[in-house]
Amino acid sequence: MEILGSTFDDSVFSEARDRVCESLSSYNAKVCEPEWFCESSALDTEDSLEKQKVYKFRGDLALRQGNYQGALEAYSSCLQWIADNNLSIRRDVLEGMARCCTKLGLRHKALDLVDILSKEASNTCHLTSLLLLKVSIYQHFGAVGSQMSCLQQLCSLLPFNPWHWFNLGQTCLQLLASNTHTAAEPMVGETKQLQEETAELSEDWLWLKASVCFIRTRLLLGILRQQQSSFVLQRTENVLQKTEEMLQQLNPKETTLQALTEVMSEDLIPEKMREDYQDGESLASVCLQSFRERWWNKILLTGLLQTDRVESP
Repeated sequence: MEILGSTFDDSVFSEARDRVCESLSSYNAKVCEPEWFCESSALDTEDSLEKQKVYKFRGDLALRQGNYQGALEAYSSCLQWIADNNLSIRRDVLEGMARCCTKLGLRHKALDLVDILSKEASNTCHLTSLLLLKVSIYQHFGAVGSQMSCLQQLCSLLPFNPWHWFNLGQTCLQLLASNTHTAAEPMVGETKQLQEETAELSEDWLWLKASVCFIRTRLLLGILRQQQSSFVLQRTENVLQKTEEMLQQLNPKETTLQALTEVMSEDLIPEKMREDYQDGESLASVCLQSFRERWWNKILLTGLLQTDRVESP
């Protein structure tokens, strides 16, 4: 009696046919000297792709060495040789130019480059990179209110990323410690919505927002560290310690702490936190308004802003 699937085809045991081995043509790998692209002869070519590579490598090296003017010039030359369909290199070069302009104090030019990048953003990765770039620009020029709005959008886009919440909390503390709203003034060319957002900032609001951010950070890092080890876990532990110190500095009441923890942990469900759901909101809905509706409005319903504010020691 034969068991289903237990028989073999006779061809399995037949001898393999002799195979003709064709000789392969020899391959000589191209050997490049270190920083070969810095030589003047590197541009002695009619190949547009080679010229693009040379200028791109020169720009990257100059940026790494802190020669921001040289990097900006190299990136600008590189743009002329990038093919229309090579969008990834184009975005990389434009971002490099924006960072150079930031370091050189060319605020308006840096924001113009950011505007070009924003028009070409077509997915979550593009928007994440763009927002991180804007955060670095605003931070460099001291536009803390603008920096905060970008971090809020990052938290809407990636709601389970603890590092964005931690940075947002630190920004709120920075505004709270400044005792003035001059740091929150929007930069030229920013939206009316952002101007309204920064104009409404108050000490009580900033205190509450900072508390919310650090509580959210603590919750997310507590979940994250269960899957970590080695130096990655050590980094998480260090940030957790800093988060606890920040909360002690804010000194919320125990009832406030419990209420905020309950609100900020409502969506921390394993099914929602899977990698498949890490892309967050669609590009169209990531804005200040969506962030307020999703997070701050829930806090307002608790009445904590009016009743449970505790002055920091």
